[in-house]
Amino acid sequence: MEHCLSMGEVFISFGDRPALQGLSFDVQEGEIFGFLGPSGAGKTTTIKLLTKQLRAASGEIEVLGRDIGALSMADFDQIGVLTDSSGLYERLSVWENLALFADLKGLPSSQVEDALKAVGLSDEKKKKAKALSRGMKQRLMLARAVLHKPKLLFLDEPTAALDPATTASIHKLLFSLNREGTTIFLTTHDMMEADKLCGRVAFLDKGRIVELGQPASLKLKYAHDQVDILTADGQTHSCKKSAASIKACLDGLSCGVSAIHSKEPTLEDIFLSLTGRELS
Repeated sequence: MEHCLSMGEVFISFGDRPALQGLSFDVQEGEIFGFLGPSGAGKTTTIKLLTKQLRAASGEIEVLGRDIGALSMADFDQIGVLTDSSGLYERLSVWENLALFADLKGLPSSQVEDALKAVGLSDEKKKKAKALSRGMKQRLMLARAVLHKPKLLFLDEPTAALDPATTASIHKLLFSLNREGTTIFLTTHDMMEADKLCGRVAFLDKGRIVELGQPASLKLKYAHDQVDILTADGQTHSCKKSAASIKACLDGLSCGVSAIHSKEPTLEDIFLSLTGRELS
């Protein structure tokens, strides 16, 4: 499988404050890649570098298989971006905001309808953007980012300020886009969202990647060497994960087993153990 984007030993600072310190990773075509970390870790800076809004002090960056400096306007037409700076035309309606973008891209109006339906804004299409709630504005910006069904989609905290039902519908939309071939680069500090959506995740802390891998593999890697056995009388018995320890524990029980649980950490637990920092 080919790389859709990559960074190699990328450095950037703002004044005397290092933002990214030798950042290196790659994202494969067709995957949902999670870039995880707390506010200030460098997530948004990374997206701005990958979308040519910032220039690195040093290092190599490739997007869509090409050096970022060689990307053409046609290449950028294959990219969708949602960041906290993705502005809207406040005096235009929901429909007009998307119709303007569709016209610039030469897209049919049917794709505007599809995008509005996908983010749950069909009933709000005549409302002015300035009258929308924060959550609705977030949905409108997402609709604009996916309107042209991009080959590569950058999402910076896409479900911030959204209610659980809308978040679930956005996740459904992202899975659908991904099945159709869109590679998704997702930044978030919501580890449950990352666990649900992403094939691989990278933990970013102070401009450096401190761990990278599949969520399930990482949870096994950092799991405690302990199994809890809940018996029918409500008691919990703990033992090591070895077959011999589990067998010995089961043989010593005087009543039936209700449940057996391994002590696997969450992604947030792993991040905390690696960095000593909370994600919120």
